[in-house]
Amino acid sequence: MKNKFLNHILIAAGLMSLVSCKKDLLDVTPTDRVSEAALLADSSIFESFVTNRYIGIRLQDKEGDGTNPGFGRGFEYAMWSSLTDESIYNNDDNTWLIQRGLLAPENTGIAGTIWGRSYRSIRECNWALSNLEQVQMSDAHKAQLKAELQFIRAFRYQDLIRNYGGVVLMGDNVYNLSDNLQDEALFKRSSIKECIDYVLAQLDEAAANLPVNNDGSWLLGRATKGAALALKSRLTLYAASPLYNVGTWQDAVAAAQAVIGLGKYGLYTGGYGNLFLDANNNETIFARLYTKNAGHTHLEIANGPNGYGGWGGNLPLQNLVDDYEMDNGKPITDPTSNYDPQDPYVNRDPRFYATILYNGAIYRGRALETFTPGGKDSKDGNDNWNTSKTGYNLRKFMNEAYPLQNPWGNAGFQPWYYFRYAEILLNFAEAANEAGGPDAVPAGATLSARAAINMVRSRAGVNMPAVSAVSQSEMRTAIRNERRIELAFEEHRFYDVRRWKIAEETESKPALGISITMSGGTLTYANKVALDGRAFNPRMYWLPIPRAEIQASGNKIEQNTGY
Repeated sequence: MKNKFLNHILIAAGLMSLVSCKKDLLDVTPTDRVSEAALLADSSIFESFVTNRYIGIRLQDKEGDGTNPGFGRGFEYAMWSSLTDESIYNNDDNTWLIQRGLLAPENTGIAGTIWGRSYRSIRECNWALSNLEQVQMSDAHKAQLKAELQFIRAFRYQDLIRNYGGVVLMGDNVYNLSDNLQDEALFKRSSIKECIDYVLAQLDEAAANLPVNNDGSWLLGRATKGAALALKSRLTLYAASPLYNVGTWQDAVAAAQAVIGLGKYGLYTGGYGNLFLDANNNETIFARLYTKNAGHTHLEIANGPNGYGGWGGNLPLQNLVDDYEMDNGKPITDPTSNYDPQDPYVNRDPRFYATILYNGAIYRGRALETFTPGGKDSKDGNDNWNTSKTGYNLRKFMNEAYPLQNPWGNAGFQPWYYFRYAEILLNFAEAANEAGGPDAVPAGATLSARAAINMVRSRAGVNMPAVSAVSQSEMRTAIRNERRIELAFEEHRFYDVRRWKIAEETESKPALGISITMSGGTLTYANKVALDGRAFNPRMYWLPIPRAEIQASGNKIEQNTGY
């Protein structure tokens, strides 16, 4: 598959310093970059520049391993899940300070690159939009590329808004280092509502001109109408949520219904675990694809158990494990659920087995052994410095067809989902329930909140019972837990608990793991603290703008409250 945007065109400093200078004997023609004139003179090179905007520059150690980062963090050594109650990262990599509530403008851990990379990309999109008319191509193709750039820019703004709140809106301006940077408007943060309204308007315009399908020259992995509408669905849901409180649940219902109404997408029925190995299915709305020459972090060795030669990586927490229901649809806290704390992994939601590696799970031809003494995947096994601190390892996204040991160049080709249809159904379910309760069919919609969540739960390969919630409050709890389970490790939990304003509860609970002891052939299970000091400070509902960015503005950009 030809993926132009995964093979970089090196544009010097994002074209930020294209200023003319007097030629002299020392002037040379660079061979490691493409000039502005060449970009505008060749429509294919210009289009390659556009598609390369789906990725950004690497700004931090261990970021963009294999290829440069896309949107969000995605497949990295330390994933975004390890800043939440989903997982912790085995070897820290600047994640523990965030788990412990120690974020500061001078010490942002792995969360410090979003501001700089987003604004760099926004400027690159603005440059392309401002020069698009000079490129020789049909008006129809120009309209599509304009829509694509608007989508990419909107995605970058989404990343800024959901991390910082109200941010600086650049409009279509293209600033250079030679410009007057004393302009106060350049550093003025708009309100959250102003930012979201701007992005939604851009998405409406983009959706009108993007193709419905990826076909012909419009490659799988490039934005479509469905991708623009899916981003609108997510943003309107956020806007209506308690942290934002600048939108309506009715708008969020309508935005999700717009995606549903396309009639293009469905739920993958080939097994929940298999869904994450190949994006060539009708649940995919927008995903990042990887090829042999542009792979990502080798997930299997990075996250594998130590007994297999793996490095541990992102370790699921007992906090998450306990939220998987029994296969009868009851939580493990229900006395009638048949949950046995001394045989805890039987008869659980099938998605548990596709997401978590636990003691006794069959993996690569043998049962995982995290018990002590003597377990092959415990501290008594090989490479004990990589032993899981939680007693669990990550299974979701892992492809057993890829080598775990010596995987270099022969693994790392899984897709990363930015949007898939299950998220849209859960967006709809949440908004519809908040707007009118579990069973009302909102105006203009085709289903109820209950119907939408049950579609996700009843898909082939999951087959979980319908939710039994009766009241709006009970359904709210069910929907929130469904998002936790269905979307685990996909960069939703960090933002969900914040927009619901429950992070002070969920992110201050101890990071728990499991300790399993073998004695006389019998296993005994006991919870343990896997990472001490976990805490959430209310200021952390928004990230701090890195101190370097504030200083670069001449201290004109206003910092988030509490930092």
